[in-house]
Order: sequence, then structure tokens, then C-alpha cells
Amino acid sequence: MRRRLSTLIGRLRTVGGARRRWLRRAVVAGVVGAALLTGGTVASVAWIRSGAQGHIFAEGDVPEAPVALVLGTKVHPDGTPSPFLTARLEIARRLFVAGKVRAVLLSGDNMNPDYDEPTAMRRWLLDNGVPAEKIVLDYAGFDTYDSCARAKRIFGVERATVVTQSFHLPRAVAVCRRLGVDASGVGDETARAYARTWQVSSTREYGACVKAAVDLLSGRDPVHLGRRETGVDDALRSA
Repeated sequence: MRRRLSTLIGRLRTVGGARRRWLRRAVVAGVVGAALLTGGTVASVAWIRSGAQGHIFAEGDVPEAPVALVLGTKVHPDGTPSPFLTARLEIARRLFVAGKVRAVLLSGDNMNPDYDEPTAMRRWLLDNGVPAEKIVLDYAGFDTYDSCARAKRIFGVERATVVTQSFHLPRAVAVCRRLGVDASGVGDETARAYARTWQVSSTREYGACVKAAVDLLSGRDPVHLGRRETGVDDALRSA
């Protein structure tokens, strides 16, 4: 009996020791993983944002460019732009009226038939005085990388003023520049009035910078490429 009891105790100690070793290894792996994730995020944010340094301007100071690239965001179910998108469109309208740009490229999501950012953006600009022949639509701007890549590869944009919210602007300008578009940027601050949405979106930029770094380093193609479009060239040639 004593021998059996001794054997049982020995086995329990062995199991307990194995569990403790497993737990220590799990803790070490977790700490190392967290450190790598944090370091990778910090490095990605720094690398992405460095690409925009010296190329972000106040609206009145931004250099002239042939095209304003307006990046899409949420459209309401009734087809009206959200306040964040409306603010972007208003900046683009003012840039056009001031002669800072000569055409407007609207790049947004139309992956599903019942959701269409570019058409909603075009409607708003038309209602606010921008001529139809000066507006070009990109229906496959599913994210910032795709919008910038397609501006260059599909629409032939060489130089542009990127318009979005200020928390998004460094990433947008940097991605465009690293993809070969000579981009400057103007950012909206009025949407700060929607404090919770602004804060959530600003926080998400850290993860978005990691994704942008992966996209750029991998050199992936946009979701949709297709043939070369002449819409921007036609808009710039129109009287």
C-alpha cells in the first residue's frame, strides 16, 4: 500500500511539474509575442508616417495639383454621405473653386450593388456646384492602398492632393507617395465634433498602419485592376 501511495504521489508531482513548466513557457511566449507585436506596430507607424513628412498642408497653403483624390467612407442607407465624408467633399469643392485642383477623383467602395460611395460623392459635388465633367469615379477604392494604387495604375495620376480626415491623412499621403503618386494632403478637422467616432477611428490607425506596411512591402495588387481609364485625362482637358 505504501509503495502504491508513494508511486501515486510521484506521478502527481511529475504532472504538477509539467504543468508549471508549460505555464512558464506560455507566459514567456505571451510576453515575447506582445513585445514583437508592440515593436512591429511602433515600427510600422513610424515608417508609414515618415513618408508623409513635409507633405501635409493647411488648406490655404497646399500646392496646386491637377487632381484632388477624395477617399471614400461611410454613406447612409438613403444614399447621403456621412458627416465625415461630407467634410472631405467640402474641402475638395473649395480646392476646386480656389483653382487649387482642376479635377476631382472620387475613390470609394461599390463592392455590393446596394452600397455605392462614389455615386453618393458625385451627387453631393454636383449639388454643390462642381461640374460633372470635372468629376471622375473609381468604384473599386476598397481601402486606402487600393485607392492610391488605382489612382496611379488605372487613372494615370502622377500628382494629387489627397483629402481625408487629419487622423487618416499621414497614412493616406504616405501610401500614395510610396506607390509613385506625388501626393500632398489636406485634412479635415471639423469631424472632431463627433468625438467618439473620431477617437475610435484614430485608435484604429495603429492597426491600419501595420496593414499598410504589409501591403507596401508585399507590393500586392489592388483587389481590382482592369484596363487603363482615361477619365482623369479627359477631365483635365475639358474646358
